[in-house]
Amino acid sequence: MGKTAVVTAGTGGIGLETALGLAAAGFAVTVVGRDAARGARAVDLLNSANPRRPSRFLSADLASLDEVRSLAGRIASAHAAPGEALTVLVNNVGAMFPRRRDRGGVEASFLVNHLSPYLLTELLLPSLTAGAPSRIVNVTSGAVGVAKRAFDAVEPPGAYYGFHWYGRAKLANLAYTLDLAERLKGTGVQVFAADPGGAATDMTDGTLRDPRIVAPALRLLWPLVRRKFERSTSGPASAAARPSIAAATDEGLAGRTGIVIGARAHPVPPFRPATDTRLAEAVRRLSERHAPLAG
Repeated sequence: MGKTAVVTAGTGGIGLETALGLAAAGFAVTVVGRDAARGARAVDLLNSANPRRPSRFLSADLASLDEVRSLAGRIASAHAAPGEALTVLVNNVGAMFPRRRDRGGVEASFLVNHLSPYLLTELLLPSLTAGAPSRIVNVTSGAVGVAKRAFDAVEPPGAYYGFHWYGRAKLANLAYTLDLAERLKGTGVQVFAADPGGAATDMTDGTLRDPRIVAPALRLLWPLVRRKFERSTSGPASAAARPSIAAATDEGLAGRTGIVIGARAHPVPPFRPATDTRLAEAVRRLSERHAPLAG
């Protein structure tokens, strides 16, 4: 059976570098994105890296749960043939918004950074189980450290601050990732979180220069905060992709699950609040309510 992978937001930045690393490791890679021209360029690069296993592009707006459901159906159909089972899913999609946005009545940061990868993963579990041993890699962020930890609703009370809301969505996804790893033990599906540590990408370009993304207390220290953001996102996307590539391919991780791969591409302790079973249960209830598997 050949090695196959799906990388969301895979047409540029960290996602494209992840896809290139997987192609170089012998995977036939499907990259998901919104822009067909970027998708075509990505496929050309991937096919140059691995001409023996052709790659392809699938168009989808991952901020739409209806499109996520459609995408899952297309991926499942493509990997239903003998010898083409899905062996790696990398949920690389991420977005941060300076101002609050809604998509379908749901706050956009929580939707893109958690509900979308949650729904795609759950819908593709039968395909990943059929392809076992297989791996799920969810990209996390150090921003989980600034997150509010209440998940009774999509949004916590209070004013909107993009960086903190992004961190909260990533915390939800990290808690889900660790909980999923426990749930899938014994199935042959391994589950990892990968922390890229930061890089200069489309998501960070401009957004992290806007003081509105942080709470007022941090705005008082904005020159210092901005310099920290700039330092943390000054590295190349190729370096930031290494944790995801390691999580997807490192043979030393065989048989292990529920591990966070840090920015140096080695296992690191998980952010402790994400290991709280009560928090994971709250995230699960919230996810099931706002992203039901049947649309």
